[in-house]
Amino acid sequence: MQLNQATPAQLQQWERELAEEYSRIKAQNLNLDLTRGKPSAEQLSLSDALDGILQGNYESDSGVDTRNYGGLDGIPEAKKLGEQIMGVPAANVLAGGNSSLTLMHQAVMAAYFFGLNGPDSAWSKEGKVKFLCPVPGYDRHFAICEQMGIEMINVPMDSNGPDMDQVEALLKADSSIKGMWCVPKYSNPSGVVYSDATVERIAALGKIASPNFRVFWDNAYAIHDLSSNPPQLANIFNLCEKLGTQDSVLQFASTSKITHAGSGVAFMGASQNNLKGFQKVISFLTIGPDKVNQLRHVRFFAKPGSLQEHMQKHAAIIKPRFESVLKHLNAAFSDNDLGSWETADGGYFISFDTRPGLAKEVVRLAGEAGVKLTPAGATYPYGKDPQDRNIRIAPTVPTVSQVDAAMQVFVLCVKLASVRQALAQAGN
Repeated sequence: MQLNQATPAQLQQWERELAEEYSRIKAQNLNLDLTRGKPSAEQLSLSDALDGILQGNYESDSGVDTRNYGGLDGIPEAKKLGEQIMGVPAANVLAGGNSSLTLMHQAVMAAYFFGLNGPDSAWSKEGKVKFLCPVPGYDRHFAICEQMGIEMINVPMDSNGPDMDQVEALLKADSSIKGMWCVPKYSNPSGVVYSDATVERIAALGKIASPNFRVFWDNAYAIHDLSSNPPQLANIFNLCEKLGTQDSVLQFASTSKITHAGSGVAFMGASQNNLKGFQKVISFLTIGPDKVNQLRHVRFFAKPGSLQEHMQKHAAIIKPRFESVLKHLNAAFSDNDLGSWETADGGYFISFDTRPGLAKEVVRLAGEAGVKLTPAGATYPYGKDPQDRNIRIAPTVPTVSQVDAAMQVFVLCVKLASVRQALAQAGN
């Protein structure tokens, strides 16, 4: 379907045929959901052995009675699990509750109101605060900034990660920029893995940014690979140590998509200065995390290689769903310009770009046909995609057959919206 080469008559014929097919699908009263990147029930069942694993033994190998208060930074064994996932030394890991989003929100709050390096370092003392936001990106990151009144600045992404020329130029020109969001491996939603050169340039930002600048390095998909030979992400902690910029990066990860999503363990990796400042702030919020749950996870992954084996089981469940999405996109759009997408090798999402001005209409059409999609614009700050193009597809929760059915509807909606736009532009 080459719209640019089609005559008005051909466009009208395509519109009639697609509209008829769309009406037939609407009559089926489908109820399919591709909105959020949650693990499927099948994935969650992989970790059901967590239940009862402690068998009444609540003492960790390090001698901590995990039933009691204390241990603001988590038990030592949980910190070592964080080291496995993040590639950060256990001494630089804080193990918390189930949500890395909670840790990120608390870290932004701590830096904004109280400072991570003493009260004088609080961002709120410096007037306007801004964040750099690689786009398309993660809506919950943007929501944190919006809640706290932090202005967000879009930075485009390419196959190597954020446009670092633009990032560096913005930081040099504007001292009010105090943070930057990053999902460096299988970026949400594009699936991009930051190149080694990009990671090194991000590690060096502490040399050119204003004081108290922090990169929020959300490595949510650090070990969520779909292939046996996955792309490798450069270790930003080691690069920061080499460059002397250890205080400029805060790293986050969790087991929330590894074990039970609602009861995992979250991790923050940071310099000793940042950990000290952060713990001082959260000591007013809590006396300690759920150490019993941390111990459950430590015991669950006690066998060498068990974490890797576990993730291979996840990949076996997720991969057919990704393959279904890509099969439909390739069949429908590989020979035309109606859409473009990234072929992710891991993570939880596939990012699709329509022709400019069509994302909202595609989402609307799909919704009326019984397929729920993440709202158009959600992958941009303030929910505003300047070109109204990007749609995030989250295929992990439905069954493979449901993904197939949903993608048939999605493809049809993209085609119908594109043809109608072409007709309108042709004056018909």
